[in-house]
Amino acid sequence: MANNVAHFHFEADDPARARRFYEAVFGWRFRAFGPPDFFTIATGDDARPGIHGSLSRRPPGHGAGEGGFECTISVDDVDAIARAVTAAGGRIVMPRNVIHGVGEHIRFEDTEGNVVAALKYFDESQRG
Repeated sequence: MANNVAHFHFEADDPARARRFYEAVFGWRFRAFGPPDFFTIATGDDARPGIHGSLSRRPPGHGAGEGGFECTISVDDVDAIARAVTAAGGRIVMPRNVIHGVGEHIRFEDTEGNVVAALKYFDESQRG
């Protein structure tokens, strides 16, 4: 049995602000589902559906990143994503660097204080 990531979830102090951030940076689509301030997230398209996720309001007393983990999002251009992060109100916490044999990546903090990584994988000819 594969142990692939099949779902991700994150919390936000302001779910509407978080939605705007991820819509602007990655083009994700959000749909209200279930309780108030809970949304499902579609990350891909028909050709590359990606994994599904969810977003909810952070419970009172929880801090940013509490009980969470860092997700890495596969991207085509880390520099373009870094610009989009900044333009959408996020902050780069680790500028672009190279992971030998893997790809180029950045880490950023979203508008809710969550740390996320964006990674452009090398194609097979660049892997070492």
